[in-house]
Amino acid sequence: MTSAPAIRRATPADVPALVDLVYDLAEYEKARHECTLTAEQLRTALFGPTPALFAHVAVMDGEVRGCAIWFLNFSTWDGVHGIYLEDLYVTPTARGTGLGRALLAALAQEAHMHGYSRVSWSVLTWNTPSIGFYESLGAQVQDDWVGYRLTGEALTTLAATAEPATHE
Repeated sequence: MTSAPAIRRATPADVPALVDLVYDLAEYEKARHECTLTAEQLRTALFGPTPALFAHVAVMDGEVRGCAIWFLNFSTWDGVHGIYLEDLYVTPTARGTGLGRALLAALAQEAHMHGYSRVSWSVLTWNTPSIGFYESLGAQVQDDWVGYRLTGEALTTLAATAEPATHE
């Protein structure tokens, strides 16, 4: 017997499943070699003394089959927070069951309840199934913005040029 899917906030017991889902997503995005997340890191980020990361899980038949991992950002133009969706992933066997939509609906509800102005995320340009799904929900591509990232040696090099921080 199949139980009805449920979307809920993640708990500490969900951390191992969340780590597995992140690695599955990295594999899907052809970047498994870049993923170094540990359960301890995720547990601290989600449930440590100063959580800065949040997650919802999609549970079906008693198993975590999907997740939305997110954090707050802030719009200086709107003057309020928004949600940045870092990872949305549903296992291949659970795709097409409505879990992805339900996870995004939970984030939209979270934003609405707290007065946040938006939910935003990035998607790889080649991921046409996801792009089609997002557009079917009314999401709009932000093609006038280009994402940038500093990491690795470039980040270290730029950090080395900063003036020493002063604590007043």
